[in-house]
Amino acid sequence: MAFSMHSHSGQFCPGHAKDSLEDIILTAIAKGMQTFALTEHMPRNSEEDLYPEEIAAGKTIDPTFSNHNAYITEALRLRAKYTSQLHILIGFEGEWIRPSYGPLITSLSSNPAIDFVLGSVHHVHGHPIDYDAALYAKAVSASGGSEELCFDAYFESQYAMLLALKPRVVAHFDLIRLLCAKPNLCLRTLKGVWEKVVRNLRVVVEQGGLLEINSAGLRKGLEEPYPGRAVCEAFRGMGGRFTLSDDSHGIEHVGTNYGRAFEYLEGLGVEELWTFERVGEELRLKSVRLVDVKATFKE
Repeated sequence: MAFSMHSHSGQFCPGHAKDSLEDIILTAIAKGMQTFALTEHMPRNSEEDLYPEEIAAGKTIDPTFSNHNAYITEALRLRAKYTSQLHILIGFEGEWIRPSYGPLITSLSSNPAIDFVLGSVHHVHGHPIDYDAALYAKAVSASGGSEELCFDAYFESQYAMLLALKPRVVAHFDLIRLLCAKPNLCLRTLKGVWEKVVRNLRVVVEQGGLLEINSAGLRKGLEEPYPGRAVCEAFRGMGGRFTLSDDSHGIEHVGTNYGRAFEYLEGLGVEELWTFERVGEELRLKSVRLVDVKATFKE
């Protein structure tokens, strides 16, 4: 059964993504998805944390979180409407910008409609690290001027996020690679950074979390999905469990590069992936064979 655990829409992430939530769901069905997670970006509580594209689209900070609440309402409507065609999971991407976001993420996740939270880090010292080269450079500068120190700060922030949130799914674990000078580098070559990588992976395993194989890295020009091979090999060696995501930002991204992601997983020796299924009020882990994901996915 094909599935994705990470997606966004233009309806609820204006300026950042495209298309309506319903059109994205219809595309997922057409591509053979049998489980599809809706995981819009969480609301921010400070103007300084909005991306330039969001500001250009007119997004502002709303203390009532009306957009987030509207998303939950629409997601529940669509889950009921398409329940016979698609198993829809409802979550959100909990972005750890600074520790003060912990209570907000925890509060939002307490809504009974929320199945799970994607734990992610997109910022280092308050600066986005995956938006563009100029903002990434600010993150490097704030880290002491070297990329290795920026990587170090990224994985320290991720560690704090893991301890505070215990997310059931960890998103794009090594996103910090995207805009660096050598984006396809092996993190194992950075000794101090690698120690933090291994520490964080152990925490994910101990907490029973899933690590997503995120095919968006491929459409953004990386040679491998997130996370890179060395990270995946270390995680697999610890007995860690993988899930699969397209991190779509509109209908054109649904299932993008899944064929290459399948090859990547096979090269790692991964035969089993994990997702969730809701049974009544209970959310259960579900094992899915990679061969079954491949067999049901439609390019």
